[in-house]
Amino acid sequence: MLDLKFIRENPEQVAQGLDAKGVSAGIQTLLDLDLDKRTLLKQSEELKAKRNSASDEIARLKKQGHPADSIILEMKAAAQKIADFDSKVGELSEKIDKIMLSIPNLPMKDVPVCKGAEGNKVVRTWGEPRKHEFKAKDHLDLASKLGLFSMEKGSKITGAGFPVYFGAGAKLERALINFMIDLHIKKHGYTEVWAPAIVNRASMRGTGQIPKMEEDMYALAAGEGEEKGSYFLIPTAEVPITNLMRDETIEEKDLPVKYTGYTPCFRKEAGSYGKDTRGLSRVHQFDKVEMVKFVKPENSEKELESLVNDAEEVLQALELPYRVLLLGSGDMSFAAAKCFDLEVWAPATQKWFEVSSCSLFTDFQARRMNIRYRNAQTKKLEFVHTLNGSGLALARIVLCLLENFQDANGQILFPKALQPYLA
Repeated sequence: MLDLKFIRENPEQVAQGLDAKGVSAGIQTLLDLDLDKRTLLKQSEELKAKRNSASDEIARLKKQGHPADSIILEMKAAAQKIADFDSKVGELSEKIDKIMLSIPNLPMKDVPVCKGAEGNKVVRTWGEPRKHEFKAKDHLDLASKLGLFSMEKGSKITGAGFPVYFGAGAKLERALINFMIDLHIKKHGYTEVWAPAIVNRASMRGTGQIPKMEEDMYALAAGEGEEKGSYFLIPTAEVPITNLMRDETIEEKDLPVKYTGYTPCFRKEAGSYGKDTRGLSRVHQFDKVEMVKFVKPENSEKELESLVNDAEEVLQALELPYRVLLLGSGDMSFAAAKCFDLEVWAPATQKWFEVSSCSLFTDFQARRMNIRYRNAQTKKLEFVHTLNGSGLALARIVLCLLENFQDANGQILFPKALQPYLA
């Protein structure tokens, strides 16, 4: 979340940032509630100070044998007022917290301001989009011919959007996961994490998935008497891996902390009506390798560049033509301050597909999760900056590999870097 003190001191800047993200979050209401709370706290502290002083006076009078009944009655009334103040402060705090949790992160200054995807900026491209000299088949036709996966089988056992992989298709999933994890560990210096696929509500709130995007999540009730929404299937490994550091302090010498991990991911995609949902282009369960970083604030933008480069190296090794987009303010996620998407060209479908989203959250998530580091010079505790990026999302990578590496006979000639993992 944002720093309330920052909002208090920079209301116009905050309002402009929220407007750039297309959000109206009731900043003036928040500031009014904050003022009321601070006023009550001041009055309560004054009464508590008076009560403490009176306690000393009562003790003095009793020691001298003088009556203190009037002061005692006055302090009983003060105690009731303090209790009333504290109750009202608690109510105001709940209202303030609710608004604070609904306020998204502010876009950084170099992020294009736009309402939606139309403002996204292509910053670079790599490779030439393939043009097959034969009539290329799309990934669904190829999968059907080669028996790689079935959308129909998944629909039968679960529902639409849950693919089932068979034989070489299942092996391809494992190969891609192992290839990506190995690259991030051995070349990029990440530590592997194998995390749970179910998280509690605090974890989802910490990374910013709820309450904003709760309708897109699979909510669970883990035990008897628990409400639905106590637990969730994870939408991305970002959630469990980032929350590993919740309520912890990292020593400055240990930064940056870099984790990578594979998980299945689950998303309802409730807002995907009208979007392309053919085959693997948009599914409710998919595999993904994630990269997560905890860094010093002054290094976070360079660490974002490094994160994007790490994702790009996967695509370059897989010989897939791609482009890098700097997302505009209206197309970024709730928690992101700056984000780059990597999109791969699928020649048969004739579309660019997002396979990675690399985001810098500044201290937004760290404040929600209370993740800090100890500044070696000042010895003070400061919030870290968090980042995460897909490295990569497999469903669409499979789609793009099939369409890019098919031959005229409908066979798939996979890139050299992947072949040892398919042997």
